[in-house]
Amino acid sequence: MLPERQNYNKIIHASIVGVLVIASFFYGLGSGPLFDVDEGAFSEATREMLATKNYLTTYLNGVPRFDKPILIYWFQALSVTLFGMTEFAFRLPSALASAIWAGAIYLFARKELGSRRAFLAAALMILSLQVTIIAKAAIADALLNCFLAVSMFAVYRHLTTGSKPARNLAFAAIGLGVLTKGPIAMLIPLAVSFLFSLQQRSLKKWLTTVLNPTGIIIFLLIVMPWYTLEYLDQGMAFIQGFFFKHNINRFNSSLEGHSGSLFYYFPVILLGLMPFTGLLFTTLFNLKKLLAEPLNIFLAIWFGFVFIFFSLSGTKLPHYMIYGYTPLFLLMARVFDSGKHPKLLVVWPLLFITLLGALPYALPMAMERIDDAYITAILHDARIILDSTYLMVIGVSGLLLVATITIPVLKASGRLIAQGVVLTLLVNLFLMPIAAELLQIPVREAAILARKEGYKVVMWKVYYPSFFVYSETFAERRAPEKGDIVLTTVKYLPGFDNPDVLYQKHGIVLVNNK
Repeated sequence: MLPERQNYNKIIHASIVGVLVIASFFYGLGSGPLFDVDEGAFSEATREMLATKNYLTTYLNGVPRFDKPILIYWFQALSVTLFGMTEFAFRLPSALASAIWAGAIYLFARKELGSRRAFLAAALMILSLQVTIIAKAAIADALLNCFLAVSMFAVYRHLTTGSKPARNLAFAAIGLGVLTKGPIAMLIPLAVSFLFSLQQRSLKKWLTTVLNPTGIIIFLLIVMPWYTLEYLDQGMAFIQGFFFKHNINRFNSSLEGHSGSLFYYFPVILLGLMPFTGLLFTTLFNLKKLLAEPLNIFLAIWFGFVFIFFSLSGTKLPHYMIYGYTPLFLLMARVFDSGKHPKLLVVWPLLFITLLGALPYALPMAMERIDDAYITAILHDARIILDSTYLMVIGVSGLLLVATITIPVLKASGRLIAQGVVLTLLVNLFLMPIAAELLQIPVREAAILARKEGYKVVMWKVYYPSFFVYSETFAERRAPEKGDIVLTTVKYLPGFDNPDVLYQKHGIVLVNNK
């Protein structure tokens, strides 16, 4: 291919990647309320940071929060300072981090795999279901994945070329990851690079890299100031809360009820990679061939370590598996041309659309089998919301998916990306607003009412930290007493003797316990 043509293709590919990033990560970024528990907790901790001007220790509902390190809160605080106390501002750092993450995939893959495969790998990342959701979430995971991708690419580049800038970049990115979410940002690069070096019989080079004085200094300069100051400020409470409870105990036991079997992440991956799930099986079928090259070995070890480590962990959450998605996107882009029947890849998103279309008809059966009043209330209201308009949108989305394989001007990769665009727009513009309406808008409206009326609220048997954000105050979490204004659900209304319901919607209630 002529150099002029190559440069033209690079410009076109980079431009389309930029458009996809805007559509998937930034469009409608602040249109919905914060989702509980995580978005509410991170955003409230940031709100309290700005209110107290304590930029060292994070607090949630007036109590120290040792769940995560400080970096995401600093970025959110900066964003809120610039753009106001809005959902857009809380989520902007995640969207920006995801954009850099996509850019890192594209640039690394362009050098290693060529422009076309780099474009495909970045598009797979941008349009996959779990990534498009996490990229707009006011939590730490998009930022962590950004630093993980950068550090792992730099680690591979150094191990294979000896590049000193790549080595220093790896240490810096790992340090920033540790400042974002803790030791996991160091564990994954260390373990994967060790296993890769062991396979490549280059452990001496790995050990020399790990113990490099310049790299260690870069890492310590990034990490140690905050960790040291936080320990001096909070003492053993920080050690116990952060290192033991929220890191070691997450692996040893099920924290906050987030448990699951060894097979927990199989359905997570099948759904999370949608609409590109079919490419996962293409990758598995071609795995033996792929493992003939060092880069593919490195990527396979990366995904395999994340999958096995978190499958063995006592605490399981769906977004943990995203830490291993970056290598999958690269492997999937690499095997795309090996698929014998690329049109069949549309089967997976069509299956997803079919399940969405069947949802309104499954709700009555679910209601008959559930005796939880709160869940029943949500399902009842969902039946109203999932009306003929819902079915029409789902049907049109299905037709658009079918159209992607019938339009002759689209190449195979173009069809795949078009399917991703259809599903991403459906999720971002239609499905997420429905979820917000049912689950979070009642919390926001109750909080705004409490703020307007000056209520001092007690939370009873519920936990909605976004309520703190919107009410701009704290709430006690205890059993209600006479005269309390209580936020709870319809499930617990029978526990009141003479409740005066001040607000009720989709099972969420704000009552005066007279």
